[in-house]
Amino acid sequence: MVLVVAGSDSGGGAGVQGDIKTLSALGVFATTAVTAITAQNTMGVSAVVALDDSVVSAQIQAVCSDMRPGWTKTGMLASAPNVEVVATLAAEGLLGNLVVDPVLAASTGRSLGGQAVGEAIVRHLVRHATVFTPNAQEAAVMLGGDIRSIPDMAEAARAFGALGAAWVVVKGGDLLEGPGAREAIDVIWDGREIQMLRSPRVFSNNTHGSGCAFASAIAAGLAKAQPPWDAISFAKAYVSKAIEAAAGWQLGEGKGPLDHFGWSPKDPGLQLGRAEMGSTGQSQPGR
Repeated sequence: MVLVVAGSDSGGGAGVQGDIKTLSALGVFATTAVTAITAQNTMGVSAVVALDDSVVSAQIQAVCSDMRPGWTKTGMLASAPNVEVVATLAAEGLLGNLVVDPVLAASTGRSLGGQAVGEAIVRHLVRHATVFTPNAQEAAVMLGGDIRSIPDMAEAARAFGALGAAWVVVKGGDLLEGPGAREAIDVIWDGREIQMLRSPRVFSNNTHGSGCAFASAIAAGLAKAQPPWDAISFAKAYVSKAIEAAAGWQLGEGKGPLDHFGWSPKDPGLQLGRAEMGSTGQSQPGR
């Protein structure tokens, strides 16, 4: 069982809705605590209302006091007080192990907390993360400065590790876009060294919710007692397959959703270890 602490997406592609679809597709029961209500579709976000931190806390405590999920996945935490509530409950031992996806903006660019939430995550929440999954842009906001290359991503991953995250995945999909980018490359810090996780790039306009699905798929794997390397590798393969399966969809006029259920456990593209792991040879701190 996984508890999802995240915002609602009225378009159904990302947020709590996307997380529930991912966990359900992977055979894991999802419970939820909603942090914000958004009005959005494939074209963008038109309104955001953050829920009071007391309401967020009450939802989490209601689930955890009775159902006791073993893992918690956080997505959009819509305010600094939301972040502090989650961090406090984690420090008190109420929450299960944390997969933290620091959602600071929608895929269309609309801020979903931005700098203030990023600073609160760095100060209060990173230290509690079993797996921390920022994309390159989110990592740049939280650490300051620019992230433009794989070495920059590696430096950022080590920095988050130094802040206390046990595992860090800095996602490079958006950073390394372009006609010459034939691979989707993420950089991973496992507490000892930096490695790269590679897979063939899937070209599609339907990628909305891919970051949410990736973190939720990691949580699903860990909830099934997969080692972190296997859970992360599987999650990347799962998201690639979900993007590929939805490539021909036309749902709305903007960035469409993934096909969370367009896969089979027997699909050779979803065997654990299909994504290629490779050491960068950079294991020393870069800051």
